[in-house]
Order: sequence, then structure tokens, then C-alpha cells
Amino acid sequence: MKRVKKILLGVGILAFVVCFAAALYVFGVTASVDLDENKLLLHRLSTQIYDEDDRELKNVLPSAYKETVEFANISPYVKQAFVDTEDRRFFSHHGFDFKRMVKAVYKNAASRSFKEGASTISQQLIKNTHLTHEKTLERKLKELKLTAQLEKTYSKEEILEKYLNTIYFGHSCFGIQAAAEFYYGKAPDELDLADSAILAGLVKSPNNYSPFKNEKNCQARKTGVLKAMLDLGHISKQQFTDAVNKPLPQKRDTQIKDGKYFDLLFDEVEILSEKYAFPVNGKLQIYTYFSPTLQEKLAHLAKDTQTDQTMLALDNKTGGVKGYYSSVGDIPRLPASLIKPPLVYAPALELNLITPATPILDEKISFDGYSPQNYDEKYHGYVSARECLAKSLNIPCVKTLNTLGIEKAATYMQKLHLPINDEDKSLALALGGMKTGYPLRALTSAYTAFANGGEFQPSKFVRAVYLDGHCVYQDKQKKTRVFSDATSFLINDMLQTATQNGTAKKLRSLPFPIAAKTGTAGTPLGNTDAYTIAYTPAYTVGVWFGNANNEKIACTGGGLPCEKAKDIFEYLYELSPKNAFTGFQIPNSVQKVKLDKTEYYATHNIVLADDLSPSEYVFSEYFEKSSIPREKSYKFSVPTISPPTLQYQNGMVSIVFGENIPSYYEYVIERYDYDRHRTLYRGERLNVFHDTNLEENKKYVYTVTPVYNNKKGTTIVLPAVTTKAGELPPPPIVTDEWWKY
Repeated sequence: MKRVKKILLGVGILAFVVCFAAALYVFGVTASVDLDENKLLLHRLSTQIYDEDDRELKNVLPSAYKETVEFANISPYVKQAFVDTEDRRFFSHHGFDFKRMVKAVYKNAASRSFKEGASTISQQLIKNTHLTHEKTLERKLKELKLTAQLEKTYSKEEILEKYLNTIYFGHSCFGIQAAAEFYYGKAPDELDLADSAILAGLVKSPNNYSPFKNEKNCQARKTGVLKAMLDLGHISKQQFTDAVNKPLPQKRDTQIKDGKYFDLLFDEVEILSEKYAFPVNGKLQIYTYFSPTLQEKLAHLAKDTQTDQTMLALDNKTGGVKGYYSSVGDIPRLPASLIKPPLVYAPALELNLITPATPILDEKISFDGYSPQNYDEKYHGYVSARECLAKSLNIPCVKTLNTLGIEKAATYMQKLHLPINDEDKSLALALGGMKTGYPLRALTSAYTAFANGGEFQPSKFVRAVYLDGHCVYQDKQKKTRVFSDATSFLINDMLQTATQNGTAKKLRSLPFPIAAKTGTAGTPLGNTDAYTIAYTPAYTVGVWFGNANNEKIACTGGGLPCEKAKDIFEYLYELSPKNAFTGFQIPNSVQKVKLDKTEYYATHNIVLADDLSPSEYVFSEYFEKSSIPREKSYKFSVPTISPPTLQYQNGMVSIVFGENIPSYYEYVIERYDYDRHRTLYRGERLNVFHDTNLEENKKYVYTVTPVYNNKKGTTIVLPAVTTKAGELPPPPIVTDEWWKY
């Protein structure tokens, strides 16, 4: 009995110690935490945005913040939708829904996760205004204390009012009034049931449930909110049906300054807030890559344009968006020929299927009924891969993709964050034939991989985010390798050819090396999209012209978009230190070699040039070192020709030089008989050499020797000729060119 008492006493003491320690821990964690009434109010200073030089930007979000809306001036549908969706026992509990907590614990235990939450509106208001969204014990203890203080200080109506006035609704909208204006052009008291259900549904994840980003998700979420209201008896079946069937809102022009830059900035902030568990509330400081002066330049260039357009400039080192202007936003469009380098040529170079010098036959061809055509509707014969890309020939590109394989090409596109749907996997993909396409920003980001030596990182607007003075996000994203440095350099050099004498030649007057690719998409009725993406080692610029409604346009990628890209780079050149505009550095994995031009064009073989080749018979090309051709020409150090033909008729010997016998040698023609050896000719290539100075009944042997720089090559011995009596012509009085004999 005494033993039992001792055990119980020990257990009691241990329990007391544990409870005391727990109490000390709770007190220590929450001692400095108190409700701050100022944080429960939304004002313009709540969010500060800074440019690339850490200077605060003023008045860039004119419609983001509105005055606090009183509870009585908020639609009853809004109040009911939020309560039924977020906290159906809101008006009956004291800040904590214990029934919901137990249910959440049970579900989380069953699923072995923490997906099920049990936060009330009061707790959400505290989290959104006072705390981060980290799932830690310390944060939870602070939340409990602050929620209890909130419930003691304010009525339920006041708490709901503050919640609706401070919550973030996406698209840079803070509070119910900004959201009502942005999504519907209404005041908060004018919102109907369907409007309210959408707003109540999207606050859980504005990035996923916005009607302007994902209509399918938005409709499903809206229906879920309405179903909850129906099940709780707060709306009728008819109201439910009418609200479900009401069309989703269409995006309105919010007239936000700086052409959608800050729309996309807050889209990114929303994604980051979910990924890194911080609320888009409280005192928010957002540091960007934004260049105000460049943005002004883009806005100026967009003036007086009759079509929609998008223009952006990226910093290749960071991936930061320095400037972004668009009349339509980040909408997907068919990529046209912009897809050729990342989808076809870069993967083919990477896998050593081609080199820049590889000759590709541009010819009429059909792939199971698919017959691609070039833009000029002509066929150009054998063309180097370099020229095919620079001049954006379609048929060679399709041929290369066919050899490469669509699935293989798609893996590289995936690494560049340009996924390809199964329904788009056909050879027409080589020319940008897709169902939907990509936003210009995604395509421009992909090209930075070439500028960065084969390493890719997605573009971004946000450098860092601070919440209440604490850093909750810092951009430390690392680049991932997609292509080798050799492949990237070769693409860069090939696309520099496009700016010198290809489709982007409007850029060749710039005083620094630049690579570029143009693209034009359209239908038989006319062009619908025109692009230029141009880049240096420091910057990548993307320009698109078209119409969101697909109306035809009167330009091509090499026209107006190229001119705008040139204007942007001229401005960047003025804005930046000149050492930012050096050329692309040749990596150790690449070597420039001299090739035999005559062999290349005569036989389409890639052969190293003879060391003695004159410059006019040589051209240079870059190769990844393992792809350098092994065969070498010796046609100048060891002159060699194919045999001429010999004919004997009517007492005359004729030596006929074929068209394939080169003209860059001298030729020595010699004749032998049993008695004498004579040099008949030494000089430039002849079409035919005639010998009439022959004797009867003699056997003659002729030789032809090519000579270059007095260096004799391989002697060709022609078939012997025997003359017959009576067939010789009378000897001339004076032999032609007697001085040679």
C-alpha cells in the first residue's frame, strides 16, 4: 500500500512539474504578444513596394486599398457566404470551435497529415494580421492568446467586419470594397449571391480560384460554397440553381499603372505566400526587380500601336523582370518559329545529331500526309543548319525534329517550363503548331538559358518579401542545367547570324553583339502573331504583337517587333555600363575550325581544310570539340584530281577535263613514247587539250599532273594511244604554241 502511495505521489509530482514547465513555456512564448488594434485596420501604408535599387514606389496600386466598409454596408450574402464556408458556428463560439478541432485532429490522424484545419474566422483574422502561417507550436500558442483577446475586445459583427476589410482577395485587392470593385464594378452592398459565393471561395487560394486565372476551379469552388449555404438552410433550392448557373465575371480593365507589371507581381506574391506560408496582410514590404525608367520606355513604345502588344526585359543573371508592359496580360499564344531553338535545334546539337555546319536538304517532302512549306514557298537545296535557323526555314526544322524525336524534344521543353501536351505532339510542333501555346514571358524566360550557358531559371518579379519587419521570402533560386555550355554557345552564335543576315537583321546596326529569333504565326487569311526575342549575355528582351481576339495584323516578326526590340536594347545600352554588352564568351568545350568549302558545296561533306588552302576555298565554323570532323582535305598540300578522259580520232588526241576537276590548280600535260618525253602544256585548267603533232605507228602515253604553288601532286597516267598509218593529219608549218615544246 505504501508502495502504491509512493508511486502515485511520484506521478503527481511529475505531472505537476510537467504542467508547471508547460505553463512557463506558454508564458514565455506569449508574454510579449498582445493584440495590436492598428493591425486590424487596412491602410495604404500596409504594403510598400520597392524597385531594383530599393527605392519605394509610390501610387503604383491606386485601387488596392479602400476605406473600411462598415458592417451594415456589406451585402448580407457576403456575410453569410463567409460564415457558412469558413466558420459556420462563428456566432455561437468564443473564438474557438472545439467540435471542429476534434474532427480535424481525427481526420489528420487518419490521413497522417495536417491537411485539415479548424481555424475560426477570429483565428484567421489574427493569423492574417499578426502572425505568419507557419505550422509551429509557438505560432499556435500566440494565436490562441491573441484570439482570446480579440473575442474579449470586439463583438462578432466587428470581428467579421474587420476580417472582410483586411482579407486579401487576390489581384492586389485588399478588403471587400477593393474586391467588389475589381471583380464586379460594384459596391460591397450590391454584391448578389453568386458574386458573394465566388469571393468567399477564392480567399482560400486566390491564385487557384480566381475566375480570371482558372474558370474551372472557380466554378467548382463557387458551387461548393453555395452547396454549404443550401445545406445549412440559408438559401433556397431555386437561389442555389440560379447562382450556380450565373456566368463567371469577365475581367475588367482596372487601369493599374505600368501595364500589368504589378498585376503579375501580386500573382507571384500569392504563389509565394502559399508556398512559404506567409499571409498577404499586415505590414508587407515587397522588393522587386522593377526599373521605373525602363518601364516608362516600354509604355512609350506601346503608344500609337494599333494592335495588342506585350514587351518585357529580363536580367539574365537574376531572372528578374526589369520591365513588363502588356495591353492584354500574360496570355498564351502560338509560339510560331520562336519554338525552333529550344525544341529542335538546341536538343539536336546537345545530342550531336547536328552541328551548325550540317547540310540539310530543303526539299519538297511529305510525312504521312503532312507537307510543311517554307515562308517563301520555295525550296533551297542543301542549306547549313546555321542558315536554316538564321533564315527560319521550315522544312529543314521539321526534318530535324523527325530525326530527333518528339518525345526527346519534349523533355527539354519540360526542363524549360514549357510543357507540351500529348495532343500537341506532332511534327507541326516544330513550326509552333499547338492548340494553346505559351505566354511571351515563359518563352522569353526559356531563351535566358542560352544566354546563361545552358542553365535555366524562371523569370520572377519578387526579390524579397518582409512581413512586419521579418523576411519571409528571399529569392535564392538556383539555375538548373538544361543544355551544355557548348550547345548554348552554338545556338547563340547561330542566332547572331540571324541578326546579321537572317530574319532579325533589323538589329544588326546595334553597336554590340546580339542574338535573336523572330516568329510569325497566322492563317491563310493573314498573320495573327509576330514575335522577336533578342538577347545579350546581360539581358533578354521579348516583344509580341497581335490581337487577343485573333484579328489579323499587318506585320511579321522581323518587322515591327524587331524594331521595338532594337529600341529597347538601345535604351538598355544607354542605361547600363558598357561592359554589360560584351559578346558571348567561347567555352573551352567549343573550337572554331576551318573547313573545305569546295568539298562542302560539291559533295555536301564536312571536311577539315588543308593547311595550305587559300582563304577563298575555306570557311570557318564552331564545333563542340567531340563533334569536330576527323576527315581532312590534302588537296593543296597533295594536289589530287580524278582522271580526265582521253579520246583518239582522226589522228588527234583529245584530253577532256570534267566539270568536277578543279580550276584552282595548274596542270602539266606530258607525253611519252619509246624515244622521247615532252611537256606539252603547263597552265590553268582547260576544257579540252588537243595534240595533233603525232607520228605514224607510234605508241604514246599521256600524263596529267596537278600543281599548286609549284608543288606537284599525284600524276594521272592516261590509257596508251597507238597511231595508225594514213590517219595522221599533215604536220603544220608552224606548230601552235611552239614555244611550249
